[in-house]
Amino acid sequence: MKKVLVCGAGGFIGAHMVKRLKREGCWVRGVDLKFPEFAETEADDFAVGDLRDPDFCRDIVDMRFDEVYQFAADMGGAGYVFTGENDANIMHNSALINLNMLEACHRRNTKRIFYSSSACMYPEYNQTDPDNPNLSEDSAYPAQPDSEYGWEKLFSERLYLAFHRNYGMEVRIGRYHNIFGPEGSWNDGREKAPAALCRKVAMAEDGGEIEIWGDGKQTRSFLYVDECLEATIRLTRSDWTGPVNIGSDEMVSIDELAKMIMKIAGKNLKLKHVPGPTGVRGRTSDNTLIEQKLGWRPSMPLIEGLKKTYEWINEQVQASQGRQ
Repeated sequence: MKKVLVCGAGGFIGAHMVKRLKREGCWVRGVDLKFPEFAETEADDFAVGDLRDPDFCRDIVDMRFDEVYQFAADMGGAGYVFTGENDANIMHNSALINLNMLEACHRRNTKRIFYSSSACMYPEYNQTDPDNPNLSEDSAYPAQPDSEYGWEKLFSERLYLAFHRNYGMEVRIGRYHNIFGPEGSWNDGREKAPAALCRKVAMAEDGGEIEIWGDGKQTRSFLYVDECLEATIRLTRSDWTGPVNIGSDEMVSIDELAKMIMKIAGKNLKLKHVPGPTGVRGRTSDNTLIEQKLGWRPSMPLIEGLKKTYEWINEQVQASQGRQ
């Protein structure tokens, strides 16, 4: 039986990964500051603790794992990452987690480790045109991320690659592009655009209005969580290190995203554009390299993932309103 460690298993992607690995018959240890918020963990063993503590990291890596998935990070959506108020925590906390986990795995001779990087590490100057962003993997340098979150991701990529070169660690690096789906943050200030807009639409009365940060013309692509897990596992079990984009190339503006969700909900709402953090003007995943190396591309249209996500968030909204 394959033994797997999932760091960040109390978070959105990590909790979904635990479920996926259990369906495959793996023995899974999860670790996080907290248990998953929206469902019981399916991990065989779950350790609650702080990965910023090197002693705790050594305690949880108490055997040689076949695979490690490192999702743990201090992160959130635009409202958390781009205000500037959380920069020190984002850089300090995430860097410590990665330094500690790499050292703990190296000491136990656990070699195969996946690191979840982010499209936020790409240069801001390649993402000024909302219709034609350049996010091929080789465009990462000269580096100029638009946030400290992106700089930390870039540093950590180089950290993992250094352990790969110097210590023979079987590192795999995926650059995630806006992963979304049920059982993630939707109302705590760390939610990303799909969840935030699903919440706003669910809470609005038909004929009312919802707020959109910025002019709504900024573009993004969004990848449903099940697709993300498939690409991540394929990369981790391949003989290729990466880094590689893991995302969708179905690019939409934020206004278009809101209208798709309104259509799902059967509501006609006005869009009110207000000042707020928006990040870069354009971003979508260039999937040329991952198709060449792994033969993978997303199969689920954005609208289908949004239907599943809106249904879940609408249930949360109705439940929360029922408690008031």
